[in-house]
This record gives sequence, structure tokens and C-alpha cells, in this order.
Amino acid sequence: MSNPTKTQKETIRLAEQGIAAARYNLGLMYANGYRVPQDYKAAMKWWTLAAEQGNADARYNLGFMYANGYGVPQDYKAAMKWYTLAAKQGDADARNNLGVMYYKGHGVPQDYKAAMKWYTLAAEQGDAKARFNLGNMYRNGQGVPQDYKAAAKWLTLAAEQGIAKAQSNLGLMYANGLGFPQDYKAAMKWWTLAAEQGNAKAQYNLGLMYYKGQGVPLDYKAAAKWWTLAAEQGIADAQYNLGLMYYKGQGVPQDYKAAAKWWTLADEQRNAMPQSSLEWLVANRKYDDDDE
Repeated sequence: MSNPTKTQKETIRLAEQGIAAARYNLGLMYANGYRVPQDYKAAMKWWTLAAEQGNADARYNLGFMYANGYGVPQDYKAAMKWYTLAAKQGDADARNNLGVMYYKGHGVPQDYKAAMKWYTLAAEQGDAKARFNLGNMYRNGQGVPQDYKAAAKWLTLAAEQGIAKAQSNLGLMYANGLGFPQDYKAAMKWWTLAAEQGNAKAQYNLGLMYYKGQGVPLDYKAAAKWWTLAAEQGIADAQYNLGLMYYKGQGVPQDYKAAAKWWTLADEQRNAMPQSSLEWLVANRKYDDDDE
């Protein structure tokens, strides 16, 4: 550590004396490269010492480091250990991530009911990601009976906190009348918010709304705009649709080469084109959703 500040010197001194909060803060300094070279191994060292003294933030960070393989080999069982300790101390992020571990079966057998338990605790504390995850579980009937009203409640809360995937799925629920009366304008509102954050599924769905004229006047230029953004992110349906628009000259200048480009990209993902791309009916495509 070159030219440590007075505060850094004091942090090091207290950490070496065994003060848990100082050990946690020193770990942060190394993890973030704050006035020291970034060093995940050093961060792990100090967080481990703090975690063994019961520091919940250090325990959460250790869980995150083990789950993602930062500074240590990826180790889901070790991640589970530290997330569980932090979660039992009430850490909302740890509770959500513990739910994710149970949901995905990382370090433990897959267990949707356990995932629901931890997501619910975190969601009730206001954790936006947990609210999204909980809403999706109610929407899909995982770990609980399918319940669109409960899904709508939690996805709305997450969407209002700015979670793009929640906004995307909330738009889908409004468009399909799940948990709410069908409302294309509300769907447009939430998909627009998600799309403006770069959410590819929402961009695709917005394009479909403009193409069909649902919730907005029919607008091929707007459809082409949003499908282009989604297509550039690899959404195969958007690539197909965009190719068809270039082929027909809808919302864009007619351009057979551009049509071929987008159909080829979509074909590479699907490995099977329709016998004739012109037979592919864009207006009959379904809206798409965002999973966890």
C-alpha cells in the first residue's frame, strides 16, 4: 500500500487489532481497489476474519465471492454457508441470493419452497430483486400454486423500483390480462420503461405493439426501431420480423440484402427457417417474457 492516508492507517491498525468492522472495511478497500491495488485474495482474507467474528456484511460478501469465483475457486457450498449465516442475521441481499441458490440448485438440491421462503423474507424488507424473483415464482407456480394477483403485486413493487425485467414481465401481464384487466396502454408504459433501460424482450414486445397497433396507433417505423434494438441483442423473433420489414419495405426502405442478413442471423439461432420466410406471419407472434 503506497502512501496510505491517515484513515487507511487507522483502518489497518484496527483490523490488525481484531476489530471486525475495520477488517470488513479493509476487505472493501482491497476488493474495490480503493487507494490500493485491487486484490480479491486480500479482500477474502480480511472478510473471512470479520465473518468469523459475526460481521453480517462480510458474510454476505464472502458468499458472493464464493458464488462467483472472485479471489477463490467458485464454490457453491461455501457460498451457501456464508449466505445462510448472513441471511439468518437479517441481511436482505443474502436472503435474496440464498433464494437464488435454492431456486437454481447451486450448492444444495433445487428447492422452490426454500427459495420462496428466502425471497419472501427479502421482499418484505423491500429488496427489489427478491420482489422480482417472488413475483416470477407466483406467475409460474413454482413452489406455490400459480397466483397472478400475487405475481402482479410483487412485480409491480419491483417494477416501481426500476427492475427492468419486472417492468418487462408486468407489461406482459397487462397485455395478456393476467392478474389485471387486459390493458395495452399499461403494457406499453411498462415495456417502454424496460426497453429504455435496454431490456431486449421489452424492446421486442414494444415493436410488436407498434406493428399491431395495440395500445398505440400502428407505426411501422417505431416497430422497426424497437425490433432493430432487440435484434442487435440477439432476439431471434425480432431478427425474423425485421427481415420481413426490410423485405416488404415496412417502416424501412425495401432492402433484400438487409432482409437476408437478419433472416440469416435468426436462422443461425433457430437452425430451421420456415419453408418460405414470407409464410411467417409476424402479426401472430406472441409477446415474450423475462425469466430470472
